[in-house]
Amino acid sequence: MEVKEKAKIVITVASLVAVTVLFVTEYRRRRRHRRKQTSSLSSCYLHSEVRPQFGFKRVLADNSYSEFKHLKLDDASSSTEKASNCHHPYESEITVLLENTKIEFGFLRGECSLKMSDSYVWVEMESQLKKLAEVLAKEKVFAVDTEQHSLRSFLGFTALVQISTHEEDFLVDTIALHDAMSILRPVFSDPNICKVFHGADNDVLWLQRDFHIYVVNMFDTAKACEVLSKPQRSLAYLLEAVCGVATNKLLQREDWRQRPLSKEMVQYARTDAHYLLYIADALTAELKQLATEDSSSPDDTFHFLLEASRRSNMTCLQLYTKEIEDFPGSAAASSIIYRHLNGHGDTSTIALNAEELVRKICAWRDLMARIHDESMRYVLPDQAVVALACKQPTTTEEIYGTIAHTDLATESSPSLSSSVQSPYPVICSHLDDIYHMILNKLAKLDDILPVVLKKCLGTNGTCPISVFNYSLLLNFKTKLSSHSAPKQNGHKNFKQFTRKASRELFVKKFSCKAPVYHNCRIYANDGRLLCYCDKRKLEWYLNRGLAKLVEEDPPAIMLLFEPKGRPEDEGNDFYIQTKRNICVGCGEGKHYLRYRIIPSCYRVHFPEHLKSHRSHDIVLLCVDCHEVAHAAAERYKKQIATEFGIPLFVRRVIDSKEAQGTSSLTEDESMVNSEDAGVSPLHLRSAAMALLRHGNRMPSSRREELLQIVKMYYGGRDISEDDLERALLIGLSPHERRRRERKQGVSLKHSAEVARLDKQENGKKDENNDGEGPADSEKIMNVERSTVADDSGDGGTSEGDGAAELNDAQCNGNTLHQQNSKLSLLGHGPHGKQIVEYLLREYGEDGVRDFCQRWRKVFVDAVHPRHLPGGWNVSHSGRRDFGEFSVYNPTKRLSTE
Repeated sequence: MEVKEKAKIVITVASLVAVTVLFVTEYRRRRRHRRKQTSSLSSCYLHSEVRPQFGFKRVLADNSYSEFKHLKLDDASSSTEKASNCHHPYESEITVLLENTKIEFGFLRGECSLKMSDSYVWVEMESQLKKLAEVLAKEKVFAVDTEQHSLRSFLGFTALVQISTHEEDFLVDTIALHDAMSILRPVFSDPNICKVFHGADNDVLWLQRDFHIYVVNMFDTAKACEVLSKPQRSLAYLLEAVCGVATNKLLQREDWRQRPLSKEMVQYARTDAHYLLYIADALTAELKQLATEDSSSPDDTFHFLLEASRRSNMTCLQLYTKEIEDFPGSAAASSIIYRHLNGHGDTSTIALNAEELVRKICAWRDLMARIHDESMRYVLPDQAVVALACKQPTTTEEIYGTIAHTDLATESSPSLSSSVQSPYPVICSHLDDIYHMILNKLAKLDDILPVVLKKCLGTNGTCPISVFNYSLLLNFKTKLSSHSAPKQNGHKNFKQFTRKASRELFVKKFSCKAPVYHNCRIYANDGRLLCYCDKRKLEWYLNRGLAKLVEEDPPAIMLLFEPKGRPEDEGNDFYIQTKRNICVGCGEGKHYLRYRIIPSCYRVHFPEHLKSHRSHDIVLLCVDCHEVAHAAAERYKKQIATEFGIPLFVRRVIDSKEAQGTSSLTEDESMVNSEDAGVSPLHLRSAAMALLRHGNRMPSSRREELLQIVKMYYGGRDISEDDLERALLIGLSPHERRRRERKQGVSLKHSAEVARLDKQENGKKDENNDGEGPADSEKIMNVERSTVADDSGDGGTSEGDGAAELNDAQCNGNTLHQQNSKLSLLGHGPHGKQIVEYLLREYGEDGVRDFCQRWRKVFVDAVHPRHLPGGWNVSHSGRRDFGEFSVYNPTKRLSTE
């Protein structure tokens, strides 16, 4: 018995010891895990990582939400940093160059050897930079190129500037000399010194952003290639074609922050600038030769060289702007939600209840990128945002795993994957933020972001303060208060909320879902560039055997026949300019809509040869600029109506007793030429719908107000429910009527009349589209005072334009225009037709051209566009002749009829 008792005691003690050991081991393991996690979260990775840009003493473009301030010149001898966000400080000097373009020097002095020596000057000290400025001040021309770094920077920064003269190559270390680069400002802004770039659209903006350096007097070899209609315009192509030098453009993606640079990177950087002067000299010789061959007399000479110089200096007028959002990360969140909700992203699908989490993560990512001066794709890629929103992991381990799995599944780009370990450093340092955002679904962004900012940059903050994020502490509260201020008033807050929601819906539904300008090229059979256009126009020519494909990316074709005219024949180079997919007003590139500068209610009635240049007067605008332009256009329409005595609206008076006894009123209609007596079809339908749905419940004053609108349409007589249902049809196309019946289930008691009108309308031929060219579809809808024109195509001036001008005429009442089959809501068809007929009758085609110029002036005065394509002009003539294959050729149209 004693042995058994002792055995039991030993077993019990052993069990207790084992349990104790396991407990202590588990406790220590969890404590180490918490300590490790706390250590990683309490200390930002930036404390142990050296970032080159953190050595800058001053930055002109920080990561705050404030606008960029351009250099403002007080006088000719001094310059100070003052707010000047709208005007170019050297606009007058550049304007003089544009108006009096002269090239009175050669790009080379004597013979030039194409062999590049091994010697170059590495400029990394301020004294060396001053000597370089002295050398450049004595030159008449020098070549420039820049190298950027963007992955590990929120806005990006210039890491290297390459400058080449006839004798030497200089590589300027702009990281070491960032705060002293203004030393070069005088030589870059000197109008007597020509700066040679290639593809300078970004370079001029980067130099402004980082150093307040503004380029004045530039020759862009890419613009010269445009004028010469070269098959390619890349620098690699020119180096190989002109100089016989091959270069590896993959080196452009290298990390240009590293010091010292590798031999390959030095060779690449020198090559980009060293041969530019030789290339510029060769291209100017071609431009001069082309002008001589293309002219029959000196007076007819098209100055190709001066045109290339003019286009180059137009680039100098660009101004750098920071993208300022209404709320941090809102644009990125909307883009992610739209792509994945509509099947444009990967196979992941964002549930509706996860949209708010996407917005929270994007706002947090935006703030983290600004605080740490990292690109948003370095902080957290879009795919990882989607994965977190879809799976909503509940532990830190699951968050790690979700991001790591997404990173492996999407196979990040080499430049990113080589620099980032998954999960990303920012995530490792601030994992608790995402953890709490996922768990605390009710927390509001207005409450989350200030806490995150305070934890990072406040007293005892985890992240170091730098010149890039210091201003966030000063203006972030203002940024949020401007977003949240309406909360003090519930009604006002609700109105602002609904307006913002409506705006987001408008952008999602009506903004262009793909780039509008494809910048495809059409060449004449002699290799001269005729125009830029969209892919559909190229396919139109190719499918009919009228052209051959000469380049695939981007597509380009060469016509197999002699075109009727050339761009230079028309005195306007608008159609041989590449166009950017941004708002021409403010430069917004996240979303944009097409906008017709000349309202379609007028343009649809223009003679064919005056409206064929429609792409000149169709521009891209963001929602805000679109609303401004549309409001100005509506105001000006009223002025036009008053000036010409032609009202905007007509009304249709229906009196069944009179209609039965009057054979001439088969449509039961009469028009009243008084705008005061008229009623908008949109207002009429809105009033009728409100009375049908809520007439018995609405206040008597409001009901009477709506009744007066409907009575105005029916000539002041008493109206019945049948009249209200009939009014719902006013201004709708047959398709819209059928859709209303199917979707809304409205009981329409006048189906016979609707069928008769549909039959009558479908029997009429659309005179403005003969089915020969790729007709552009068009829908105009009115949402919150904005008219959206869904029209595609870059347009062009080449023969056989193939893009038909579709009808925008409006339906006022149930009377349809005899010529038109495509109708929209807010136009003024009879008004527009009468205006155009009056102009043609009294003033001829010159009156129509003057009328167009008036509308362009209205647009410019309202929007103040800063990003119009080159060659756009208020006085654009818009006249052209049509060649043999043109769908607008009168003889061709007669033969097809």
